[in-house]
Amino acid sequence: MSDLAGHVADYLKMRRALGFKLKRHGQVLPQLVAYLDAAGAATLTAELAISWARLPQDVAPINWAHRLGAARGFAAYLKTIDPATEVPAHGVFSTRVDRRIPHLWSQAEVCALLGATRQLRPSLRAATHQALFGLIAVSGLRIGEAIGLTRDDVDLIAGVLTIRDAKFGHTRLVPLHPSATKALGSYAARRDRLYPKPRSGTFFLSSVGTALSAGGVHHTFNQLTTAIGLRSATTRARIHDLRHSFAVRTLIDWHRSGVDVAGRMAMLSTYLGHVNPAGTYWYLSSCPELMGLAAARLDARYGEPR
Repeated sequence: MSDLAGHVADYLKMRRALGFKLKRHGQVLPQLVAYLDAAGAATLTAELAISWARLPQDVAPINWAHRLGAARGFAAYLKTIDPATEVPAHGVFSTRVDRRIPHLWSQAEVCALLGATRQLRPSLRAATHQALFGLIAVSGLRIGEAIGLTRDDVDLIAGVLTIRDAKFGHTRLVPLHPSATKALGSYAARRDRLYPKPRSGTFFLSSVGTALSAGGVHHTFNQLTTAIGLRSATTRARIHDLRHSFAVRTLIDWHRSGVDVAGRMAMLSTYLGHVNPAGTYWYLSSCPELMGLAAARLDARYGEPR
């Protein structure tokens, strides 16, 4: 092991001991060391770090920024050991992300999606995807959170999900509407009849009794959305759009009920698993119904504009 490789191992160990996962760093920093070794470099310079960060071609600049960010953190650590180390400057690559306009699912479209799952074969595959997509639609869970649920994480008595080790390493509780709990209970009973001895402890099972893979779920979703007309040259509905739609629908319901919407944003953030409300606002998209309700509330509070 070279000195640089040893320093990377020590750096990762130290930061992980502080609670950082650094999964991506653990993948890319050894690649940085290999690049430096191939270049015959005894230490890390800003020029070499930037050149290494730009190695992947045909990717967005933000990918280069993430790689350079990993190198920057390591360089700052390494400079305390080797003063010749150079820490790359901030802002070398753009971190701007173009927000993709989500497809806001209507109630009828969600029903069509769930109805289409009945055509899947075998029966367990149909039941699993109907329950999975239905849960995401009514709870706004991330796909990884949903397929990662274990049987112990789903409390069908209390009607509460435990989302463990989610984004940013957080764990949270997600209460469900009684109708959603009933639907999950029906799925669980059918799942156990169809596959009484599963090969995985996850709540949602594949047709062969194993945990679902994100790739497999996306493949099935693409098949279903094509079948119901939501996948074409102009429409590209995504599973993640169900999460966007849940956030927007929640605001619409709050506006209709006359509650303090701004005062409840922190609650919605917590439910969705965001660190702060700023992350939640990213999920909110304008639609005629929401804009109309918001405008009506402004008129009621401040009166018609003159």
